[in-house]
Amino acid sequence: MEEHIEVEGRILAVLAGTMFRVELPNKHMVLATISGKMRKRWVRLTVGDRVKMEMSPYDLDKARIVWRLG
Repeated sequence: MEEHIEVEGRILAVLAGTMFRVELPNKHMVLATISGKMRKRWVRLTVGDRVKMEMSPYDLDKARIVWRLG
C-alpha cells in the first residue's frame, strides 16, 4: 500500500468543480480537491484558509484536502 505525504497549505483560488489552487509553504502550487467526508459534512472552504492535504508520492502536482485548519 502506498503512503501519502501529508502537507499543509493555503488556498489561493477557488476553481470550478470543488477544485482549489493551493500554495505550499515552499511556494509550490498544487491543484487540490475536497475529500469525500468533507463533501458529506458540507465543509466550506474559502480563499485564505489553511488546509491539511494528502499527496501521492507519484504525482506532486495534485492533492486531496482532508482537513480545514482555519
